[in-house]
Amino acid sequence: MGDISKEKTKNTCDFCSNSTCSAAKPREGESQREFEERCQLLSRLCHIRHKIIVLSGKGGVGKSTVAVNLAAALMLAGKRVGLLDVDIHGPSIPTMLGLEDEVIQKDDDGMIPIELGDLKVMSIGFMLRNPDDAIIWRGPLKMGIIKQFLKDVSWGELDFLIIDSPPGTGDEPLSVCQLIGDLDGAIVVTTPQKLAAVDVRKSITFCRHLNVKVLGIVENMSGFVCPKCGEVTPIFGTGGGKKIAESMQVPFLGSIPIDLKIGQTGDSGQVFIHQYSKSPTAEIMRQIIKPILNLDSDNLKT
Repeated sequence: MGDISKEKTKNTCDFCSNSTCSAAKPREGESQREFEERCQLLSRLCHIRHKIIVLSGKGGVGKSTVAVNLAAALMLAGKRVGLLDVDIHGPSIPTMLGLEDEVIQKDDDGMIPIELGDLKVMSIGFMLRNPDDAIIWRGPLKMGIIKQFLKDVSWGELDFLIIDSPPGTGDEPLSVCQLIGDLDGAIVVTTPQKLAAVDVRKSITFCRHLNVKVLGIVENMSGFVCPKCGEVTPIFGTGGGKKIAESMQVPFLGSIPIDLKIGQTGDSGQVFIHQYSKSPTAEIMRQIIKPILNLDSDNLKT
């Protein structure tokens, strides 16, 4: 049995020619099972070029909406993209993409993510027998399912994996950062008002404690654009995200206005940037992802 386990572990990393890879040998005090699991995890992650987590300091700022449209924008730009929903207690990605009735299947390579066009999606929402079921889990169980999403899902070759995390700095984002280890960075979503922007500081501090680069701040719901006259009304104030970005010395990626069609598409299971690709708001979203796309361009140059 021991020989079979060793052979299995070896095979998971056959594609890797890096002799300094952390999966080359067990760590001190690491059991054979832990070593095998880590090898399996790294073998998945090594096929994903860029991993980006989307955070928010508080709920209700449209973080999942930004994550969905970010992933879709990258896909429409010709990238191979995965979208991982690690909001264990309130998975909204299946509803936002019109995938509520989908069920996860398995094959010899693991769990098969749900595909929406060229976008691969995974969420615990696909595993619930009843969408009204409440998941009442503590930290270890949540870390276990997140590890399973990363280790046992057949993501294949991806250019980007976008990870939608629940609000705050709790178990889920901590698990993602610890398990992946080499995240390309985090995007922090806020709304303009001071109450939301103050919580952005906590998210940025969280990233710095874990040595995760902050790729930038997105200010969502930045003014309501009247669909009839075009007048912009700053319902939640203005400029909070940009001010925090400047004071914390992180990039400011842009401001997304309140657009009635964003809410309508999310409720109907459609993706705004795809359905309304020629709208001014969609153009703002495309500008926001430019620094993210540059990650792949910079990688190709090196």
